[in-house]
Amino acid sequence: MFRISQFMQEIAAPTPLAAPRRPPGPVVIWNLVRRCNLTCKHCYSISADKDFAGELSTAEVLAVMADLKRFGVPALILSGGEPLLRPDIFDIAAAAKAMGFYVALSSNGTLIDAGNIERIAAAAFDYVGISLDGLAAIHDRFRRKAGAFAASLAGLRLCRARGLKVGVRFTLTRDNAGDLPGVLKLVEDEGIDRFYFSHLNYAGRGNRNRRDDAHQRMTREAMTLLFDTCWRQEAEGRRKEFTTGNNDADGVYLLHWVQAKFPERAAHIRAKLAQWGGNASGVNVANIDNLGNVHPDTMWWHHTLGNVRERPFSAIWQDTSDPLLAGLKARPRTIGGRCGCCVHFDICGGNTRVRAQQVFGDPWAEDPGCYLSDAEIGVAADAGEAACAAA
Repeated sequence: MFRISQFMQEIAAPTPLAAPRRPPGPVVIWNLVRRCNLTCKHCYSISADKDFAGELSTAEVLAVMADLKRFGVPALILSGGEPLLRPDIFDIAAAAKAMGFYVALSSNGTLIDAGNIERIAAAAFDYVGISLDGLAAIHDRFRRKAGAFAASLAGLRLCRARGLKVGVRFTLTRDNAGDLPGVLKLVEDEGIDRFYFSHLNYAGRGNRNRRDDAHQRMTREAMTLLFDTCWRQEAEGRRKEFTTGNNDADGVYLLHWVQAKFPERAAHIRAKLAQWGGNASGVNVANIDNLGNVHPDTMWWHHTLGNVRERPFSAIWQDTSDPLLAGLKARPRTIGGRCGCCVHFDICGGNTRVRAQQVFGDPWAEDPGCYLSDAEIGVAADAGEAACAAA
């Protein structure tokens, strides 16, 4: 995750470079249930409105949570499918809070209503994130359900009214890029705390629809709009959280934005960006699916590291006999192509490996989702992979 807001605050009021933070355990995104009342175009878990056999029981979930706590996992993001369709979701949330986890709920928002808002509020989630794929017409088309936008917005408002920290998630594609300014205005007008911008990743239904990935110019325009919007609100003292995910080239693009607008801060921001270090899949972020399979992150459902019914998560996560996990944990990672040549490799860490695997069949190939030019990453236009390797 790339926290735009933190870097904007560094532009406004620089702070000393501190030692890199090394969390004892990863943030765990936990798909507790695969069932969902929607069938969204870009769903990575390919959920459906039916029960899936073999999902972890309440007792199994609680046992895994105890291991996660001992291992030093700081935060759980309870996801799905639609996690509110899991009958024991509030029992799980209560247990997680009692253990001292930061607990977030990741929902499509359509099931948050007057009938359950009091239980959601009582669960005291640290954060509730709800996906919007655009304004009403576009969102309903993406979610394949008329009225989904109105229901999700109503859910956001109910959570906000009960004092919960709320956020909007938005995944950019060619079909919804035109709605991004309107969604940002909605976030501002509604007093929503956080905006999470996700690049389309090649997993699940997102892999089937990867030809709908926003092309490079559109991505750059969207990122510039995000940076401009976040800086304007920071400068006006109306601080919100702006974050992005699934494309760590965002850090390098921010550096170029800073060089153009605040050149006196560029060296400081570059140092802060290098300290961030880019992609954290397999290191500071992990995924457990509904069957207990452990993955390097939510986009790697086609690669399983182990199952918590067979081995504790703590043992699975430290076992680098799996070549993919070993490669992800390596510092620096060994990556070819443009990524291997990039002069800003220390900022993005080679970006998102799952796109390389899906497109080239090689997780250590260059990331085809990088939207930066050769000049912007310091690579000669005629440099081949052999030249990169020799550099």
